[in-house]
Amino acid sequence: MKPLETLLSHAARSHHRIMLSEGTALRVVQAAYDAATQGIARIGLVGNRDGIENTFRTLGLDVVDGITLHDPAKSTHLPELTALYHDLRQHKGVTRADAETAVLNPHVFAALMVKAGHADGTVGGAVATTAEIVRTAIQIIGTKPGNPLVSSFFLMLFCEVHHARKGAMIFADSGLVVDPTAEEMAQIALSSADSFITLTGEVPRVAMLSFSTRGSSEHHSVSKVVTATGIAKNRAPDLLIDGELQFDAAFVPDVAARKAQGSPLEGSANVFIFPNLESGNIAYKIAQRVGGATAIGPVLQGLSKPANDLSRGCTAEDILHMIAVTAAQASAAT
Repeated sequence: MKPLETLLSHAARSHHRIMLSEGTALRVVQAAYDAATQGIARIGLVGNRDGIENTFRTLGLDVVDGITLHDPAKSTHLPELTALYHDLRQHKGVTRADAETAVLNPHVFAALMVKAGHADGTVGGAVATTAEIVRTAIQIIGTKPGNPLVSSFFLMLFCEVHHARKGAMIFADSGLVVDPTAEEMAQIALSSADSFITLTGEVPRVAMLSFSTRGSSEHHSVSKVVTATGIAKNRAPDLLIDGELQFDAAFVPDVAARKAQGSPLEGSANVFIFPNLESGNIAYKIAQRVGGATAIGPVLQGLSKPANDLSRGCTAEDILHMIAVTAAQASAAT
């Protein structure tokens, strides 16, 4: 699991402050304890203080150094965050009274702490829905300048003995954008390439996937991938990117030599961009459940500061990994 060990060790050197917005959940508290004791990040647990302390007692754990409890209703940051939320949302008709109520929501509070600079990133979604986590992040933290699209990816780790190629790969978009346009697919590719560098330090090799390779089929969905590849190449001429490619032509050198001669990827892609959410989501689950890959995500990209969603079926270990990813993103954002 070298890629994961590298990610955890980099996070441990960063000392970033990560807010966990579901501070009373058992899995979240266990992950917070593990992150703090392993030095992966400084953790802020958000929620009712009594509830958080009860969860620690249930798990037989102590609130160790590196963990801070934040009860929104009792926080000294409340006036500042209320004013900030009102400023951000008053154009939507949000009143001061509305803001005072909204800030008590743990997800809103956590995102505001990041926006105000009191934390470096936030993680939620073990209990809440993806829609709530993503909506809150976009409304409060906002998107990167010049990039209005928030997308997602899974960091796929292939480290088992049976894996033909070992290492880290990105599958995108596998969790958020349902049917991207060519323009959006190009942006997902560029964002994913940047994310790959952030999380692995390696050179991204981006494959724009389709059921066609180099014109072997004609269909409007193939044309979308071709157009998206052209847009991405124009915006990042030094990026190693090719498409449209079938997965085997992007992944297997011998197949690439036959189907995609002259491809700059040479069958060694490590960033895979899917034409829609349906194919991306199916692919990552097959790789995880049948292929035995470790899947970390969905990781959000395109935000001005890190905020990440969790699967509601996640384990404490999954949350720990997402904390490390969020810390790595925070390093890249500074």
